[in-house]
Amino acid sequence: MFRFVAGSLAAALVTLATPAFSQSANLANPAALREQAPATYKARFDTSKGAFVIQVTRERAPQGADRFYNLVKNGFYDNVRFFRVITGFMVQFGISGDPALSAKWREARISDDPVKQSNKRGFITYAMAGPDTRTSQVFINFGDNSSLDRQGFSPFGQVISGMNVVDALNAEYGEGAPRGRGPDQGRLQMEGNAYLQKDYSRMDFVKKATIEK
Repeated sequence: MFRFVAGSLAAALVTLATPAFSQSANLANPAALREQAPATYKARFDTSKGAFVIQVTRERAPQGADRFYNLVKNGFYDNVRFFRVITGFMVQFGISGDPALSAKWREARISDDPVKQSNKRGFITYAMAGPDTRTSQVFINFGDNSSLDRQGFSPFGQVISGMNVVDALNAEYGEGAPRGRGPDQGRLQMEGNAYLQKDYSRMDFVKKATIEK
């Protein structure tokens, strides 16, 4: 399935060995996470390269904004990897490092939002594999990717600080398998962070994501 759509080894190993205590038990039940997001909110991502902040405007893509709010608030993105980083194009993340959790969210789809904002530099959008297939994977545009607008990719927020951190995320693995030398998404879904720890140890990652008060 096509999805639009990477710290030191020691740091990665420490992170992998540390339980994600901030994660909510509700993550195991996607249907329970349907809280409506505020009209605007900020999500802070503390990563292995530093921090960046995304401001979400619900009006731009209500269903996408609500899903992202619930995922961040309940700790879904904690300890996930930036598994697809393509210089000049985009950085993709949002597959859980826990295979059991991945299995729960893989089919937890939301319907599409109309495209109201162009895919310009710094804007964040869901990955998808066709109509109404958005789940938890998102990507941040490195450049002007307005050609994606007519394909239905609907941005719901924008990086308002720390874009230099996003730019610095490790891009050595590039495109995913089989077209590139990066990880295979199927294996990542089935094996989680153990797969990435073994074969992609220098991949950058989210330490913790939070909704800013």
